[in-house]
Amino acid sequence: MDKRATMIWFRNDLRLHDNEVFYQASEKSSFIIPVYCFDPRYFDRNQFGNLKTGVLRAAFVIEAVTALKEKLKSHGSDLLTYVGKPEDIIPRIAQKYQVHEVYHHREVALRETSISEKVESGLWSSKINLRHFIGHTLYHKEDLPFPIKDIPNAFSVFKKKVERESLVRQPIPLPTNFLTSPHLEDTKIPSLKDLGYSAEEIKSVDDIYILGGEDTALSIMHALLSTYPETDQDPLILGPFIASGALSPILLYQNIKKLGEGKKDKRFEKIIDILLWRDYFRFMLKKYPNIFFKPQGFNTSAPQGFPTADGDDERFDKWKSGRTEHDFINSVMIQLQKTGYIPYQARFIAASYLVHEYGVNWLRGASWYEEHLLDYSPATVYGQWSHVAGVGTSEKDNKALDWQKLIKTHFPNGLPKLDEIMVK
Repeated sequence: MDKRATMIWFRNDLRLHDNEVFYQASEKSSFIIPVYCFDPRYFDRNQFGNLKTGVLRAAFVIEAVTALKEKLKSHGSDLLTYVGKPEDIIPRIAQKYQVHEVYHHREVALRETSISEKVESGLWSSKINLRHFIGHTLYHKEDLPFPIKDIPNAFSVFKKKVERESLVRQPIPLPTNFLTSPHLEDTKIPSLKDLGYSAEEIKSVDDIYILGGEDTALSIMHALLSTYPETDQDPLILGPFIASGALSPILLYQNIKKLGEGKKDKRFEKIIDILLWRDYFRFMLKKYPNIFFKPQGFNTSAPQGFPTADGDDERFDKWKSGRTEHDFINSVMIQLQKTGYIPYQARFIAASYLVHEYGVNWLRGASWYEEHLLDYSPATVYGQWSHVAGVGTSEKDNKALDWQKLIKTHFPNGLPKLDEIMVK
């Protein structure tokens, strides 16, 4: 085999296990060049004035990238890290190390795909190919019982057909041998200050111990699954690791199936259902590009009487700061700001309150979740909000939630304290 160098452009796949990009690059190349870019566009503000990445998630990502770099170093490799736009950095580094190809996982949201296109254009000017891989989902796109254009809009139909007619693949093994190109430049992982956060914002992280990275994800997964069904821990505690790619949904699923041994368990089923919704939103965003970022969503227009402008500033400020007329909503919003985490059902309750009680533009609320949630991913968060607002792609799920009933059903004793597995 010729001496071929392949760059691995890590994005939201910060792990070595079940990583096709890492496996294929390692198996087909003489050397690999792992790279991660802290793109400044993810650390500025959006149209509503909210940060695209709040300080807590930025700290979580830094931890995950640091863990990946250390793990690669333990295997005699390394991870090159930079602050800057990938379309400026990737082509330059590819030329420097005489890379033949760049591998990466394809994304689905407009911002992410547009960045990929810019990187691809920059590489092509040097006759270097950007190779796209399909990952991130529980069910591989090629294994679906229908092409993307024919995916059922109804989630219930999608779920039934996929579970009946498709199989979840086995996790991709770790490569038996991989070498990093010698004489890589020494790069440093940026601090929160380097990414533009203020001293006050950074101080808000001081009292919170952020756990991130692949090994932590695997440890929490095994601890969580081994205590089922005794534990009351919300399975969404694994969400941040799945969103950052530190934990493979396929590996999680296969571990659930192995532990369940064919027996039905409502808690296991809840995790799988969350993973299926995550798949559904990603595939819908592929079928209908940018659909979850439009005020009218899947509708031809917004519902009658529904706010399409910014909405009420005073009400939005009360909601996001936890100063509403309802104590449970306040506790949810305060916990979100302090920890970056709120339980699964609590997310829908707080979202429904903002949209249907306060009449505030749903995109504004979604952008607040985007800033603060540790497990933020574009398709899932905006897809969930679109259904709360009644403009989502699954018609039967476009309904106003009885948020008061949901509180009584899921939180009869109030919002539970956050388990110290994630934040302590």
